[in-house]
Amino acid sequence: MSVLMTMRVTGSPSGLEKLAADNGALFQEVLADASGRGLISHHFYGNQGEILVVDEWNDEASCHAFFEHSGPQIQQMMTTAGVTAEPSLEFWRHLEVGDDMG
Repeated sequence: MSVLMTMRVTGSPSGLEKLAADNGALFQEVLADASGRGLISHHFYGNQGEILVVDEWNDEASCHAFFEHSGPQIQQMMTTAGVTAEPSLEFWRHLEVGDDMG
């Protein structure tokens, strides 16, 4: 069963958007690597001073394996985007309560 991974960091959402605009190929390269390692979906969200990543992975182990492989590249991207604190990763499993929508 798939899991959701949330990663929350203090940083600049506009800095991340600028990095993506200036380095689109790098983002696509990382995304392709993650997809090959079990990533199902990936989204960035931002608010005043924070960035939230919401991913769906085949399983928690696949996500950990991706970060072990691509961690230095991800860390460099986060530093360039203005991330100022260590990320907080959490994993969530789907609950079957009969009210899913979408």
